[in-house]
Amino acid sequence: MLYSELADYYSRIESTTKRLEMTSILVEMFKRADKDEVAAISYLTLGKLYPDFTGIEMGLGEKLVAKAISRAAGVKSKEIDDLYEKVGDLGLVAEEVLKRKSAQLLFQPKPPTVLEIYSILDKISRSSGGGAQDEKLAWLSGLLSGLTPNGAKYLVRTVMGKLRLGVADMTILDALADLYADGDRTLIERAYNLTSDIGMVAEALAREGLEAMKNLKPTPGKPIRPMLAERLQSPEEVMEKLGGTLALEYKYDGERCQAHIIKGGVVLFSRRLENITPQFPDVIDAVAKYVRAKAAIVEGEIVGVDPNTGELMPFQQLMHRRRKYGVEEALEEIPTNIFLFDVMYLDGEDLTNVPYLDRRKRLEEIVDCSGSVKLATRSIISDVQSFEKFFEEAISDGCEGVMAKDITTASVYQAGARGWLWIKYKRDYKSELADTVDLAIVGAFNGRGKRAGTYGALLLAAYDKASDEFCTVCKLGSGFSDEELFSLPKKLSDALVKEKPARVNSLIKPDIWFEPKYVIEVKGAEITLSPVHTAAFGKIRGEAGLAIRFPRATGKWRTDKSPEDSTTTQELVEMYQSQLKKIT
Repeated sequence: MLYSELADYYSRIESTTKRLEMTSILVEMFKRADKDEVAAISYLTLGKLYPDFTGIEMGLGEKLVAKAISRAAGVKSKEIDDLYEKVGDLGLVAEEVLKRKSAQLLFQPKPPTVLEIYSILDKISRSSGGGAQDEKLAWLSGLLSGLTPNGAKYLVRTVMGKLRLGVADMTILDALADLYADGDRTLIERAYNLTSDIGMVAEALAREGLEAMKNLKPTPGKPIRPMLAERLQSPEEVMEKLGGTLALEYKYDGERCQAHIIKGGVVLFSRRLENITPQFPDVIDAVAKYVRAKAAIVEGEIVGVDPNTGELMPFQQLMHRRRKYGVEEALEEIPTNIFLFDVMYLDGEDLTNVPYLDRRKRLEEIVDCSGSVKLATRSIISDVQSFEKFFEEAISDGCEGVMAKDITTASVYQAGARGWLWIKYKRDYKSELADTVDLAIVGAFNGRGKRAGTYGALLLAAYDKASDEFCTVCKLGSGFSDEELFSLPKKLSDALVKEKPARVNSLIKPDIWFEPKYVIEVKGAEITLSPVHTAAFGKIRGEAGLAIRFPRATGKWRTDKSPEDSTTTQELVEMYQSQLKKIT
């Protein structure tokens, strides 16, 4: 197929807003194409050269494209710039100036085919280093000089990332289904969801027909489109929907990712199928070390961990790891754990059609949890009380909620689909505590990394009037300036003691104990139930106290307050109950 023919199809597609009409034109286009052209045509029609997960882009800017048009048409750059300023589309500029040139030529150059265009664009996308810009300019101007004005218009839009025909992946799948499967895209869509590669699917169909879709399996290195969850508003609704007995997993507040173990290393893909490998070298090393597999696709959540408290960080802090530069520094500031919750491919075996409990078992068999690779915390529950208890434990441990999962034989991994096999349940509000709290310092943890030589976090407590005790409520490591942090040992030295003070009620053992003397003002995200903190222990629920989630110092030391003037455990109970009213 000549590229000019492809461009004519693009003109027809662009002239309609009707999806069925677009699909019909695409069917005609694929019928016209040779088998070895359908992959390239699929990518080009989406304005790209490869699947998004490869990260390969043409990277051509306006100035270079304008210069290529000028060279191909034999007109001055100023004329191109003036026309561009007038019409605002370099594609239209190329069409206009090449129309003039075409009218003046006695002999038309040999028109390029789709594959010739694709081959040169591939070279352009891979060209780098010294002289790359000159190479790209020469290749692009050469292509433009051999195209029809209409072809030049669409090529320019393609190399600038502005094709925008209104065609998406699913539109192409519809066309392929009409052409090869009598309109039923079930098998074709599944193959696409397992490979995320529209060109691979189209070429396999063209060469082998629908039977090829049954043979396309997950491939390490090609991300699987992630399975998605529905949402319900209460534990009762969730349990009814999943038949009364289900698996509950922590829903971590991090970055969902797939880790692909391939020959030569590990590759990470985000939920949006972006290659995020460079941002998480620590995760790469950990997966390579602690996941025992030669080839695998596992799924989990990357979560930041406070190096001084060991507690999970919120998603917003983890996003500081999404950077091109300063990655090594970020490793120290925000170390990570990856909590794995699924395995979809293992050493040659496609596990996407295997029930959830069996997949979980296979995952448990290959993961060594002694390092920073963990398994998502999970429990099989069959009553509302157990559901609520597990949910509160998840919140207390720094999660944003829970994932409820079907455990019947129907619980396959539905790649790219949103369904009722997975249901997410989390708080339906996001708020800070209505007020600050004043808490007594009862302990400290030695700092690590940048905080070596001082305290990394403080152990704080509320005052229980009934028992005349100070009951722990959180570890505090955020909100301090570097100057404040390094002044803490000296500032708190007169309260330091060797053993746990008699009036301190704590299940946590810090590195250093303090007699309750200093009071500090704290702000937090919310109050949660906690199995490890002792404030109001057993008052809301048996075997659970209250904790402040994501605490941070406001910078205010309450020198006007004695330790007994700290926020009381009863006040924390009232604040917790006030939160519950917001939900209902």
